[in-house]
Amino acid sequence: MPNSHLTGRHERHFSISGCPLYHNLSADECKGKASTRDKQAEERTLSHRQDENRHSTRSQAPSDRQLRYKEKVTELRRKRNPSINKEQKDKQGNHRQSLGSSREPLLENITSEYDLELFRKAQARASEDLSAQPPLQPQEESDIFLEKLRLSGQVSEGNNMIKTIVFGRYELDTWYHSPYPEEYARLGRLYMCEFCLKYMKSQTILRRHMAKCVWKHPPGDEIYRKGNISVFEVDGKKNKIYCQNLCLLAKLFLDHKTLYYDVEPFLFYAMTESDSTGCHLVGYFSKEKNSFLNYNVSCILTMPQYMRQGYGKMLIDFSYLLSKVEEKVGSPERPLSDLGLISYRSYWKEVLLRYLHDFQGKEISIKEISQETAVNPVDIVSTLQSLQMLKYWKGKHLVLKRQDLIDDWKARETKRGNSKTIEPKALKWTPPKGT
Repeated sequence: MPNSHLTGRHERHFSISGCPLYHNLSADECKGKASTRDKQAEERTLSHRQDENRHSTRSQAPSDRQLRYKEKVTELRRKRNPSINKEQKDKQGNHRQSLGSSREPLLENITSEYDLELFRKAQARASEDLSAQPPLQPQEESDIFLEKLRLSGQVSEGNNMIKTIVFGRYELDTWYHSPYPEEYARLGRLYMCEFCLKYMKSQTILRRHMAKCVWKHPPGDEIYRKGNISVFEVDGKKNKIYCQNLCLLAKLFLDHKTLYYDVEPFLFYAMTESDSTGCHLVGYFSKEKNSFLNYNVSCILTMPQYMRQGYGKMLIDFSYLLSKVEEKVGSPERPLSDLGLISYRSYWKEVLLRYLHDFQGKEISIKEISQETAVNPVDIVSTLQSLQMLKYWKGKHLVLKRQDLIDDWKARETKRGNSKTIEPKALKWTPPKGT
């Protein structure tokens, strides 16, 4: 690390933004520029004082000096050569190619010298501000992050965060903070009934609760069953405590959802896997009873112990099945979590490839795809673009049927089988009327 700094005031730097070499400068050039900036600052300060002595208020017309300065700046900004000859282009290309990301691109002739100099002054100022702050140690970074969470109300005083939960036969590490009552959060570990979702402070209390708990599945109506997979529709108004506990549980594994207590306007669809002991929660999604924007999912989660097994895609597919029965086009509420976005993109891709595989006509319509799949046209277009299957030609958007992608999808589909798929005939459900 060179013993110099972009600002010309320090002998050392600790980040690439403070390195003269990165900015294609030398230490001496940086010191010279610093001296020039100091002189200009003194001249501006002196001029401002003179103007203040002449004018008692700021509401009066600009001074002669200010007008001359404005004219000077305007003239300087005109002095730009917009054309770069071949030799200069080759120089810039070779510079970047030989040095890669270790050097800043050459900036000459991109804009006027005056604006380029303003930009370089801003770089030096930013580097000066960074150098005035000592680098944070890992523990300090953690403390600052937690302080921001505390100030935003996401975490309480004392850094009370639940680290693990005991849920059925699993012990799960949590990913994010959830606003459980402080007396529970400060314990660091919670014990939960996997059927009624009641949370407790100790293993002993949980054992006593399980001996008396009569729940073996979520409340509400079982609207789907295929094999050992069931889906229960739970009304947030009729089963308020269960839905609130479900939201608190979900927030331990989601980074941005904030629905905890106002659950009455929502329906919750809990997917379970049954065995001799009961119906175990696999995941769920919630949706507004009356969505103005036709969102068919408000929040969606697959429990960590069931991730990467195809259940997330089943939940998404089930939400679109409900939209088809409602004769609506649906889309998930934004923003999606990182895992949610990955799952939805994968699902939309499979839906489109399946549609194109079965399609026998000559002209494909985005509107028809949307009506048959219940997927929003915006999501269809973005997926086609990501697959490079949408082309603009002679004033029209054309859908390209890429057989290589369709064949790859079909091979994977055949290998995977249909064990983790939603069967529409197994749905026993009519859309609820109003709230």
